[in-house]
Amino acid sequence: MILTDTHTHLYYERDPEKRNSLMQRCLESQVSRIFLPNVDSDSIGMVTELVSEYPDNCFAMLGLHPCDVKEGYKSELEIIEKAISQTKIYAIGEIGIDLYWDKSTLAIQQEAFRLQIAWAKELNLPIVIHCRDAFDEVYEVLLSQKDKTLRGIFHCFTGTKEQADKVIDLGFYLGIGGVVTYKNSGLDNVLEQLDLKNIVLETDSPYLTPVPFRGKPNESSYLTYIAQKVADVKRVSIDEVAAITTENSKNIFGV
Repeated sequence: MILTDTHTHLYYERDPEKRNSLMQRCLESQVSRIFLPNVDSDSIGMVTELVSEYPDNCFAMLGLHPCDVKEGYKSELEIIEKAISQTKIYAIGEIGIDLYWDKSTLAIQQEAFRLQIAWAKELNLPIVIHCRDAFDEVYEVLLSQKDKTLRGIFHCFTGTKEQADKVIDLGFYLGIGGVVTYKNSGLDNVLEQLDLKNIVLETDSPYLTPVPFRGKPNESSYLTYIAQKVADVKRVSIDEVAAITTENSKNIFGV
């Protein structure tokens, strides 16, 4: 069995010994493919460092997180764009729109989102989308940019069946994480109506820790609990969930 964590910030752990332990627990749990999005210019080096330590297991993505689209964001984008030209990456991400923390930056978030989508198209790469309290705004941008090259993952999907269908129709996969294990999230009911061919698995560690570890820091080894929940909801084996979602990740990232 091979499990793929399509979205984790495992590199946030800066203690080398603890980081190595996190990685070892991943590998012991058969989470052997790990995709790492940065969030800003400061985290580029953290991502590339972990990739260099585990080149067979870790894969880099670069982009500017919408929560970091603030005054001076254009200089951040310049730094990230330069890093992209010097780094082997498999997606532009995580990018998108977040209106949970600050609605006043919507216009520049939209501008940064469109610009980074253009990077992805130019490089023929997928995008990994962060969307929080902003589905309509994100969807509007995606519709305006839709063409044969636009593809990727709608990270941390927690929406409705109608929203899921819209994302899938655009050619995107849905990133399913720890929220699916939460009793009152309703995501399990949506998932029940979806085909496994349209989803990938993720942890978003150290955030969104699945049951039974909710309330503690998340880690990529906990992907097994998410995979098992998906298997239970879909009434299939965890091996089947692992096989299909890993194959989906290969289709997206090309590796």
